[in-house]
Order: sequence, then structure tokens, then C-alpha cells
Amino acid sequence: QVQLVESGGGLVQPGGSLTLSCTASRRTLGTYAMGWFRQAPGKEREFVAAITGSGGSRYYADSVKGRFTISRDNAKNTVFPQMRSLKPEDTALYYCEAGYAGRYVYSQSGYDYWGQGTQVTVSS
Repeated sequence: QVQLVESGGGLVQPGGSLTLSCTASRRTLGTYAMGWFRQAPGKEREFVAAITGSGGSRYYADSVKGRFTISRDNAKNTVFPQMRSLKPEDTALYYCEAGYAGRYVYSQSGYDYWGQGTQVTVSS
């Protein structure tokens, strides 16, 4: 069992930056891909970004490509999505997820564990 805890959410103005963090309860080094998904009120949860267990491959939704960068520190069992040039449409509850993913890296079906989420609000 892997427990995930997200942090770093908050209120930021449009054009601002925010770095989220997700810490796993046990060692995930080279084992699990780590993904981030988000869900806005009234909408389905959608893929945002993911990074493979080794950190060698990164994946991004078209809506965040060029603005978000995902990294991981396996020694600390932590993954960091750095978000820049934030837009009001980025407002959502952001979830960290862990799993073997494979070819399902863009889908929730690729992940077995997820956290409670951290709220990101982009507003002036």
C-alpha cells in the first residue's frame, strides 16, 4: 500500500507560478510512475502530467505543455510539478497518483494509488 500526500496548493494570480509536491509513504524508487490529475467543479478528472519511475520520461497534457514541468526526487519519494504562467482555467483540485501506468500513463486506469488532493485557485 502506498499513501500519497499532496501539498503546495493555494491562491495565485493569473500569470503566476506555483510548485506542488507529492510525498509517498514508502519507497517508490524506480517502481511507480507518478502522475498528476486535476478536477474542476462540474468536470471530470483529467490528466495533467506524469513522470516514469526512473524519471527518464515525462508526459504532459496539451493544455499545460510548455508551462508545467514535472520532476521527481526518488531519494525523498517526492514528485514536484512546477506550474508557470497559470491561467484561471488551471483552477482545480490537483491529485497525485502512483502506479505502474505503462501505456496507460495518460489514464487513471494506469494508477493504483492517489492522494486527497490539493486545491489550486488562479484568480485576480
